Amino acid sequence: MARVGGRSTVIAVPVGVLCVAIVAALIWLSLPMVPVTVAWAGDVLRNATTPAPAAEAADNAARHALAGDAVDCRALYSNSLWNELTWQGRTILDQSSDAPPTEVPALVEVLAPDVRLACTWTAQDGGTVSSALAVVAAEGPVLAEAALRGQGFACGAADGVVRCTRAQGPTIEDHVLRDGLWLASVQRSWHPDDYAARLERSVFG
Repeated sequence: MARVGGRSTVIAVPVGVLCVAIVAALIWLSLPMVPVTVAWAGDVLRNATTPAPAAEAADNAARHALAGDAVDCRALYSNSLWNELTWQGRTILDQSSDAPPTEVPALVEVLAPDVRLACTWTAQDGGTVSSALAVVAAEGPVLAEAALRGQGFACGAADGVVRCTRAQGPTIEDHVLRDGLWLASVQRSWHPDDYAARLERSVFG
């Protein structure tokens, strides 16, 4: 009967000893990393149970306006809304520091705004979209809501934000008062889709 091949003791013993030696060497080399590993594990556990720090203030037109920084019309609009306004063909943009647009003149007197920027778009067919951003006093939202409700505006207040709107013929007028700012818009015979809400999201983030 032929002899079945098996393990050779002469080879197996030295190989086993060599493997044990390699493992022991690796353990010895890794000892300096033990404190580092323990510290890393502790940091991971602490971060998992500690609330993340508050995010930094959003970099938006509202923050710059409150800080007194220079703000231009491009800063007020998201890319999509800006493109929609400029793609009308021969659209004219007038940037100024005029009083916020409104068909309620007394509102400007009541709020006494510190205007940061006013942007008026005029389309080829004569339609206009005007918006302005201004700083107002702390009592501004309350005064504005009372004045606008008296002029037939539908107003809502939540979390310190007052929003008022009125549609009258070809004109839609919107006002947002929040974070110490007044964002006013009037659309006359030109109504970009969801203009007031999109502008508010872009300005305040």
